[in-house]
Amino acid sequence: MKKLLAGAAIALMGLTGAALADGHENYPDRPVMMMVSYGAGGATDFQARIVTMTSGNEDALGMPIAILNKPGAGGRVGWNWLATQADADGYTLGAYNVPHFIAQSIKGGVSYSVDSFEPIANWGADPAVLVVGADSEFNTLQDVVDFARANPGKLTTSGAGLFVGHHIAALQMEKAGDMKLAYIPTKGGGAAAMKAVIAGEVMAGINNLSDAFRAREAGNVKILAVADLERNAFLPDVPTMMEAGLDVDNASVNFRGVMVPKGTPQPIIDKLAATVPAMFENSRVQGKMKAGGSPMNIMTRDEVLEMWAQRQETLTDLLAGL
Repeated sequence: MKKLLAGAAIALMGLTGAALADGHENYPDRPVMMMVSYGAGGATDFQARIVTMTSGNEDALGMPIAILNKPGAGGRVGWNWLATQADADGYTLGAYNVPHFIAQSIKGGVSYSVDSFEPIANWGADPAVLVVGADSEFNTLQDVVDFARANPGKLTTSGAGLFVGHHIAALQMEKAGDMKLAYIPTKGGGAAAMKAVIAGEVMAGINNLSDAFRAREAGNVKILAVADLERNAFLPDVPTMMEAGLDVDNASVNFRGVMVPKGTPQPIIDKLAATVPAMFENSRVQGKMKAGGSPMNIMTRDEVLEMWAQRQETLTDLLAGL
């Protein structure tokens, strides 16, 4: 952490001249807003409020960040707004979810792509998990696979939307298991998808590990498998899908972070890129994220640019022909 904070301080010193030259030396001089493409109470909203809670500190931005929820269509409503209507002035940030917005841009019908935004920093990596109700007859991933194979298209499975991480995991499960699910995208994001499982409206669900962790702690669901390459520290007792017999990798892992609209002045991007990762390292932020079962994975702007490019390539191959 000390190394990252020191790096941020040095970077900020180097930015001073550029900021002065471009008239952005006082940025930010008023509160900043961050748009979240999902509803209040879901994992992205929950985590966005935690990772920005220290933005008003003098060693961060010195100004608070307010969260604005623009849910709908699996994130499309919010990201369309950010790409086409938001002011590119540094006072409008957006939370990104990968693979969601990249997969949606590949499938088309939206007004954005990776070229519509500039990444700032990544705060978390939240794997997709397979969940069932606490009283479900399914106790293992193999139980679910056996039912789906015997009853093609009958296993109702909730998720946060189309071509979000949950849907990507469902598509991978279908391909790996040679089976057909009845994937049901909900209008209220991950929170609504989880409620559908708990209420028994669907037989299973694919959701975020962080949401599932809290639901399991409350005794509401069973978590049968994780769609990642390794077991997660929050769920050491839950196998990966590969361990449980399905060749599903980490393509659906939900990376979350901060971005701005294309056209935001470079000195502002540079200041945010130097400040925000250190803000995520704050001990209060780390403590609240851990208590909420929210895995952190802090990445710099350069690392996010590389991750976006890799996911663009992977998802283009995965979604070809669908």
